[in-house]
Amino acid sequence: MNKKAKETVLNSKERRKNLLNCIIAIAIAIVFLFPIYWLVAMSFKSDAESFGKIVTYYPHNFTLDPWIENFTDAEFLKSLKNSMFIALLSMVLSMTFGVPAAYGMGRYRVPGSKGFLLTFLVTQMLPASLMLTPMYLIFNKLHLLGTYLGPALAISSGSVPFIVVTLRPYFKSVPTALDDAARIDGCGVFRSFFKIMIPAIKTGIITVVVISFLNGWNDLAYSMTFNVKPEMRPLTANIYKFQSKWGTKWNCIMAYGTILVLPVILLFVFLQKYIVGGLTAGAVKE
Repeated sequence: MNKKAKETVLNSKERRKNLLNCIIAIAIAIVFLFPIYWLVAMSFKSDAESFGKIVTYYPHNFTLDPWIENFTDAEFLKSLKNSMFIALLSMVLSMTFGVPAAYGMGRYRVPGSKGFLLTFLVTQMLPASLMLTPMYLIFNKLHLLGTYLGPALAISSGSVPFIVVTLRPYFKSVPTALDDAARIDGCGVFRSFFKIMIPAIKTGIITVVVISFLNGWNDLAYSMTFNVKPEMRPLTANIYKFQSKWGTKWNCIMAYGTILVLPVILLFVFLQKYIVGGLTAGAVKE
């Protein structure tokens, strides 16, 4: 068999292997994305179709009533505002405390830095239920119960360790020559930090911003515990309202759930390049 024939055989095997990998990837994607499709499809079904004996895999009687019922509900709009405000506030607090801490541990020789890093890693492993009682007592003394700041602080306490662990390798990988050049040009520490360091690790910053926002958006335990006023609770705490003694409005619950996961989907669709790159780069750079 000549060289050209061997190359043809190898290319044929490579094509078959790539085709098989594509089929497997598509099958896995269908399995994992089907619950999201079912969530969206159910949100456009009528009550009769939702409770029908025959299962339909797409809306036969397409309706927007579940969506209209949600968006015309004053309680829903208030919960939506609460979720957005808590998510943004927790994100701002997380970035305010986490990014400078990561910068300090990544750019300077801090005594006991390994111990601090280990503490951050252990903190990420603690379940939220373990932190509820001590935080509740502390927030009660500080008069933070029934405020947006209480759950935002609690959420950011879990996001800050993630930010430090993720961004520390980024800051360590930035050449020190950039700092020297910035100081020669007259930049102080703060100006160099905002003008040089932050743009240099843009991918990592986008990653932790998105994750910090989603931590606040998806929170249930802290908001239910520290927001003692029902009118201050987020979307995740009010989904039960469609359950009553007369039954459950599944199509409304599905529309409600779609609204909850929509920001998550949109953020990952439009920023997946930065998020995936940020997580992998932050995991291996030292």
